[in-house]
Amino acid sequence: MAFGVGSAIMSELLLLIGVFLVIYIIFKLGRFIIGVLANIILGFISIVVLNGLFGIGIPWDLIVIIITALLGLPGVALIVILKLLGINL
Repeated sequence: MAFGVGSAIMSELLLLIGVFLVIYIIFKLGRFIIGVLANIILGFISIVVLNGLFGIGIPWDLIVIIITALLGLPGVALIVILKLLGINL
């Protein structure tokens, strides 16, 4: 059974579409990872600033680090709200 020119072109086209799809997924995943890392870094920087400038007194314990690493800036906001309500983590 011989394959014709059309079959070879179709195979190459499918391969090209697959390569573009993989590149697209890598770029999307890269943007997501960069966004998450930026949020985490901003979360830790904001804790340092809040402690240094405003003297809020957020401790550097395991639960604070986990919340900030998982949630970033919203996690810091949660920690500050809990701290202001008198709930220590």
